[in-house]
Amino acid sequence: MAPERTLSIIKPDATRRNLTGEILSRFEKAGLRVVAQKRLLLSRPQAEAFYAVHRQRPFFAGLVNFMTSGPVVIQVLEGEGAISKNREVMGATDPQKAAPGTIRRDFAENIEANSVHGSDGPDTAAEEIRFFFSTMEITG
Repeated sequence: MAPERTLSIIKPDATRRNLTGEILSRFEKAGLRVVAQKRLLLSRPQAEAFYAVHRQRPFFAGLVNFMTSGPVVIQVLEGEGAISKNREVMGATDPQKAAPGTIRRDFAENIEANSVHGSDGPDTAAEEIRFFFSTMEITG
């Protein structure tokens, strides 16, 4: 089976608290490799475009404000079953419902400031990776 790729974002709440290294370590210990990475301060138009699928949801404005409030670390993770493995390591979106030892359970401040984002499926992963990275930026 060929390795799978997924997009991962370490959100502003985590970068503000210097948790980037700890979070990356958890992905790597789970067997995921970082094959592309960049640190950005998302502009409002970038955040609105990336989260456009949620535009009509009541939390959209707060999400955009939060994601533009500080730097994020965006990476492409690769490995066997990368999407499901990443989601397992992250834990449930609501940190109160996340399993012990997951990133969100250990580091999230609340359901919005939940430290990480990860693609939810193969089509989404491909789209999200293309949003932030060119093929020349991804090593294999």
